Amino acid sequence: MTLLLSLALHFTLACVGIGMLFCTVRLLLGPSAQDRVLALDTLWMCTMLLCLLLGIRHGSMVYFEVALLIALIGFVSTIALAKFLMRGEIIE
Repeated sequence: MTLLLSLALHFTLACVGIGMLFCTVRLLLGPSAQDRVLALDTLWMCTMLLCLLLGIRHGSMVYFEVALLIALIGFVSTIALAKFLMRGEIIE
């Protein structure tokens, strides 16, 4: 791995970590349920990005498969939470 790629990965990992910290704070202290759902949505996207960055760094395909699973589960959970906030029920 070249020096420039290594530095870019470290910088990106730090930025994603800071973003995850901010999302966690908003998730815990959010004034409304909508803010908390948005923070949770952003948090799972940051987690997926973190898995992708670690996959690039270590050169392993397992991280990419985990990122795909996180994306699928996160999408379904966001839809379920949004439906619950709009209608008060998940299953019709």
